[in-house]
Amino acid sequence: MTRLFSLAALAVAGALVLAACGGSSSTGSGSAPSYGAPKPSTSNSSNSSAAASVVSTKTSSLGTFLVDGNGRALYLWDADHGSKSTCSGACSQAWPPVTTTGTPKASGAVKASLLGTIKRADGTREVTYAGHPLYTFAGDTQAGQTTGQGSNGFGAPWWVVTPAGKALQN
Repeated sequence: MTRLFSLAALAVAGALVLAACGGSSSTGSGSAPSYGAPKPSTSNSSNSSAAASVVSTKTSSLGTFLVDGNGRALYLWDADHGSKSTCSGACSQAWPPVTTTGTPKASGAVKASLLGTIKRADGTREVTYAGHPLYTFAGDTQAGQTTGQGSNGFGAPWWVVTPAGKALQN
């Protein structure tokens, strides 16, 4: 009973946050979730300043995509043009940038030649892959989750990234 009450309270709190922040609505087929507001996260290792971020791969029913050193899915955002990150403020709370203080390292099917970094407006270095700034999603609470896949949060779609550096759109 306590668990049921906790889940109900969490659902109500989430709805209030979305209403207060004016969450985005999904476009297209209607099957992709919409995430306009940040979801609280107790640990956010991908946004910490690790000496060097490790980028690897995972294969699931979606296909093969990039993950961070903790197995969390890595996303690109269609609103980013070139190698400039345009996700900040509330966006970067819901979609934390993958940052590093060292040189990012490749593992698995990741091509080291496609890894790089850019300087964000706040001075941190964000990891890029094939020129795309990389992000995790606060709604992915476990390794391998891809709940942000195809969402239209903050006005543009978010996609997991393939080892070729492309958006995995399925």
